[in-house]
Amino acid sequence: MIIQIIDYLKERPKTVRVSSYIGIAIMLIWSVLAVDNHHAHTWAEKYIPGFWSLFSLGAAVVLIFFARWFGKSGIMTREDYYDN
Repeated sequence: MIIQIIDYLKERPKTVRVSSYIGIAIMLIWSVLAVDNHHAHTWAEKYIPGFWSLFSLGAAVVLIFFARWFGKSGIMTREDYYDN
């Protein structure tokens, strides 16, 4: 089932990209309009609109690039590694 979903999404990269942008926009709009920042704990949280949405997006991007680098640095190996 999950393989079919992944294949479906791989066949439609533009749809995935557009829906991701829409999701980010919704999170930013929600965090600007609906989140009360009067009791913010940090300066960034109080004065940067959508700080946590932007922070989480940046953290996800860093995590993805780190995981790719880590995988290519030695964890990923050829598929027939155990056959020999």
